[in-house]
Amino acid sequence: MVARTRFDAEPCPVARSVDAIGDWWSLLIVRDAFDGSRRFGQFQRSLGIAKNILTSRLRTLEQTGVMTTVPASDGSRYQEYVLTEKGRGLFPVIVALRQWGETHCFGPGEEHSRLLDRRNGHPLSPLEIRSSDGRSVGPDETLVEKLSSADEAG
Repeated sequence: MVARTRFDAEPCPVARSVDAIGDWWSLLIVRDAFDGSRRFGQFQRSLGIAKNILTSRLRTLEQTGVMTTVPASDGSRYQEYVLTEKGRGLFPVIVALRQWGETHCFGPGEEHSRLLDRRNGHPLSPLEIRSSDGRSVGPDETLVEKLSSADEAG
């Protein structure tokens, strides 16, 4: 078996984020957690994923601090998986992927789901990247600045 390439020492935040999440199954598990799944069986039924793969991905999400286990909310002897603060921080990532998919991955009239504001039932506005002064910015209006440890300390 080929060893997975690790990016946890890379100076790029995107590479480290991908390393922390692991793979697409993990993002779908996080998506389901946002949608209310908490138990192993719920994730397994929703995703149709093999139990050994689900076990591995849940373990990785726990090890990276994205999810944790807590006693079952119904008082039974089971454990439930919940997103940590770090995991809840993935909400904009999941929303961005969802909105990108709605725009680029479905044909006209093709069935799909959409994310609604619980308070008023309306679809969310598209995510926008904004500058520090509030302007909407795109990829041509940004640049990557490399920081050294001295930059971070100062």
